[in-house]
Amino acid sequence: MNARHSRRGLLTAALAVPLLVACGGPVTAPAPSDGSSPPDAPSPSTKEPDPMTNAALLTAARDGDLSAVTAAIADGAELETRDSHERTPLLLAATQDHVDVATALVAAGADVDALDDRHDTPWLVTGVTGSVRMMRALLPAEPDMTIRNRFGGIALIPACERGHVGYVREVLTTGIKVDHVNDLGWTGLLEAIVYGDGGKPYQEIVELLIDAGADVNLADSNGVTPLAHARERGQDTIAALLRQAGGR
Repeated sequence: MNARHSRRGLLTAALAVPLLVACGGPVTAPAPSDGSSPPDAPSPSTKEPDPMTNAALLTAARDGDLSAVTAAIADGAELETRDSHERTPLLLAATQDHVDVATALVAAGADVDALDDRHDTPWLVTGVTGSVRMMRALLPAEPDMTIRNRFGGIALIPACERGHVGYVREVLTTGIKVDHVNDLGWTGLLEAIVYGDGGKPYQEIVELLIDAGADVNLADSNGVTPLAHARERGQDTIAALLRQAGGR
């Protein structure tokens, strides 16, 4: 329980924003919410960047102001400029789920793997927010799916913990490692059971992980298997799924 509370506290401090989940539909390039065509990539300026212009880009990205983002880039703002927590404009946009802004920044060449001072990246943040639209917006930048967050986890693991069914379904199609083990000794399957309530979303996630080839007998650092955890928590439906998949 201590590890869980520590994990929850850190995630809350890092992402004190509304978490928006969007899912469903084929994987296609995201369209702006107003139904218009996706924005063209803003053309970087040859001007020397200055602190005020960089600050304007950070603010605009955080606030989801696409026109201001485009203008700041045209005025010479640095795509990888950082705020006081080493967050880039793209990371701020991803955290706030400003998909149109993220799409424009990716098109302009923003780094989808840029780490902040808490070891989050734009890509890693999508596993916490569960935003399928943001995940789709970042995929063209070919994110490094092996980069670990401060808990040693990849994007799949927090999505399993938080019950983001749509996100888990789609991220499993990217080739992300289904049996990655974080520094706490948990896989996505274990986190769906240990941190979940056994309800329908977590049942669906367990099914998705099993179908993706998850090792149902990969135990935690104390040697406790997913099936043992499910039984201990009275998660009868999940326990049945694990037994059907060969869980012991």
